[in-house]
Amino acid sequence: MQEQPKAPSFLEFFVYWLKLGFISFGGPAGQISMMHQELVEKRRWISEHRFLHALNYTMVLPGPEAQQLATYIGWLMFGVRGGVVAGVLFVLPSLFILSSLAWVYLTYGDVSEVVLYGVKPAVTAIVLFAAYRIGSKALSNNILKILAVSAFVATFILKVPFPYIVLGAALIGYLGAKFSPDTFKMGAHHGASQDSYGSALIDDNTPTPDHAKFKWSRLLSFAVVGITLGFLVMSFLDNKVLHDMGVFFTEAALVTFGGAYAVLPYINEASVNDYNWLEAKDMIAGMALGETTPGPLIMVVAFVGFMGARLQEIGTDSMLLAGFIGASVATFFTFLPSFLFIFLGGPGVEATRGDLKFDAPLSAVTAAVVGAILNLAAFFAIGTLYQNQEIDWRSSDWWMSINWTSVDWMSLAIMIIAFVALFRFKVGIMSVIVLSAITGVGINSL
Repeated sequence: MQEQPKAPSFLEFFVYWLKLGFISFGGPAGQISMMHQELVEKRRWISEHRFLHALNYTMVLPGPEAQQLATYIGWLMFGVRGGVVAGVLFVLPSLFILSSLAWVYLTYGDVSEVVLYGVKPAVTAIVLFAAYRIGSKALSNNILKILAVSAFVATFILKVPFPYIVLGAALIGYLGAKFSPDTFKMGAHHGASQDSYGSALIDDNTPTPDHAKFKWSRLLSFAVVGITLGFLVMSFLDNKVLHDMGVFFTEAALVTFGGAYAVLPYINEASVNDYNWLEAKDMIAGMALGETTPGPLIMVVAFVGFMGARLQEIGTDSMLLAGFIGASVATFFTFLPSFLFIFLGGPGVEATRGDLKFDAPLSAVTAAVVGAILNLAAFFAIGTLYQNQEIDWRSSDWWMSINWTSVDWMSLAIMIIAFVALFRFKVGIMSVIVLSAITGVGINSL
């Protein structure tokens, strides 16, 4: 029997999220997998059931689900200060990294492809591994597995928008709670989390802390503070470019569901065609950097903000300063709503824990999300193995434009080796990324 885990100090808590901000590769799937491995399996700060319950909530929100999950767990452990620390540190390193890379890109041109060559297949392997890890925990019966496969087919083949898939899965779960409640009951088939990993600090039956209980006064306070903060920052943006960025990225954060790949086409269209903050080739470069640097993939907004502020001249002679201001504005207004969603909605989510009519729809949504992660893995895999080909993903017959025989065999080899390293030998994600990058550089130097 394992010992009860020791409660972390706030400093230990702070250091963990800072470290995660620097090593959180693999997009939301990889980041969620890393948090599960560290927080549920190793440190046992939170039980698997509580982790999945929080994850299910963040999956139905607009915005970056991995960052919202980090904020939720931090808030559950240490209240508002914990949520702010976890959520901010999850993205802060990425802000500085992408701003620096944007500066390098503008100064020296696109020098990233050599390094990215080996990283791209490794990221694909990380996402595949994440799908396996989350699926093995969440898909506890054949019905949920069928739901996951159906979600994959709907997203990858039929191009059904992810919000509709989420709504459909939630409806299936709601009806399932009435006609087959055991099928959609969280944890019913894979056992309690303590049976697998030992008891957790925030265990399945740990009472909701006082700071996470619903109070109308608390809800109104958060709403007023959040909205006031947004308007206050906006009032200082007297430059039109920065003001437009604040308005646009707030809108994007509120209306875009389905993860980064549902958001990025919207951002691309506005940034390139409507506001002319950057060119199409610049957006592609930003996407490549966002996919292979730590932090949420949606942090591409930092690259967009940097490029837009620099190229549109916001009143400073320093390219680096102007760009960083733009990146900071884009990041702030993209993530402010995410904090509000957690602080406003978290108490209600905690109150519904164990209530089947709420748990069942969320369990079904999680199954659908596994399918969406598989879609992301397939997207990465095809883009990596056929990276020298132009693929119009928006077209219903995109697969017709691919020469399926012209596989990049080196990328395929790196992808397979990376997956085996993660799955069979339990190699850390950061080690896989670094070794794959070195391999890519070596291949390109031959």
